[in-house]
Order: sequence, then C-alpha cells, then structure tokens
Amino acid sequence: MHLKNAWKHFKTVTAHRREVRRLCFRIGLYRQGLTHDLSKYSPSEFLPGCRHYQGFRSPNDQERQQTGASTAWMHHKGRNRHHFEYWIDYPSQAQRDFLKEGGSRRGLIAQFQAVEMPAKYVAEMFCDRVAACKTYQKESYTQRSPLAYQDRMRPHVFMHPASEALITEFLTVLAEKGEDEACRYVKAYLKNH
Repeated sequence: MHLKNAWKHFKTVTAHRREVRRLCFRIGLYRQGLTHDLSKYSPSEFLPGCRHYQGFRSPNDQERQQTGASTAWMHHKGRNRHHFEYWIDYPSQAQRDFLKEGGSRRGLIAQFQAVEMPAKYVAEMFCDRVAACKTYQKESYTQRSPLAYQDRMRPHVFMHPASEALITEFLTVLAEKGEDEACRYVKAYLKNH
C-alpha cells in the first residue's frame, strides 16, 4: 500500500464526512452528522480503501471488481444504518420451514425481507448520496446528480418500497428545487414524522 494513496483516501473520506455533517446539521440530525461513517477509519475498511483507492469512485467498487467481493463494504453496511442493505433481514421461521419441506435455497433467497427504514436514516442516506456525488463528481456535480445515481441503481436495489419512495422524493426535491429547498423539505418531513 502506498502512503500517497493512504493520505488521498483519508482526505476523501474526511471531505465526504464533512459534507455529510454539514447537510445533517442543516436538517437537524446532529448526532448522525457527527458519527456518520466513522467505521471508514477502522482497519477493516480503511486499509482496503487505501489499497483500492482511485479518487473518482468508491474503492469498494474497485475491490469488488478485482476480488469479486468487497470486505470493506460488508463491514461498512453492517454498521451504518443509513445504508438500505443494513435493513435486509433473514427469512422468518415459516420461510425456513419452506426449506425443510423441500423448497429450494434459490426460492428461499427470494424470500429475504427488505425492512422499512426509519425516516431519520433515509434522511441521512439523502445527505450521504449528495455528499458522495459531490465528492466523486467534483466540478461535474449538479443538483440532479444524486437522483440520476438513484435512477441508475434502481434495478439493482433491494430496498423496502416505502424507503425507496422516500429517498426518491427527497432527491427529486433536490433535483427540481435545489439544496436549500431540499434541506428545508427533509427537515420539515422529519419534524412531522
């Protein structure tokens, strides 16, 4: 691992966290703003991040491309509730009984449950998406970038329909009305829900 990559990765993670914190504070999520993505500094996430750093996309994508899986991502999604993957649950007992009665594992996988995310974590996901787009797209970022990312990822996402609708709603306000209005909208939504 090159020290140059370690420094660049540290700066990227820190810049991302700073932008998420700024946005979280604007919508009233102070604790989440302060604690957002702290696991990225843990050895389980930081070292693979340095090894696979490119600067224009997540190192997790590069690790996944090179090795077939991202150990850093598996560690990260299990500790950070603003990722919809955190909210995927195991099958119920009835679904496990399906296997005992001769059902296939393939059929069981289709039974996994996407759990609805609490609104405060969807709001943090909004902040995370905006900050990630700003961090990686730099000068080419526009207020439509996070919604465009959401639209590209939609076919590959296993998110509860209500959570997906809410993040899309937040990102649509951003795309159509800008950051100031989107932050006011998300803050008002959290106050009322």
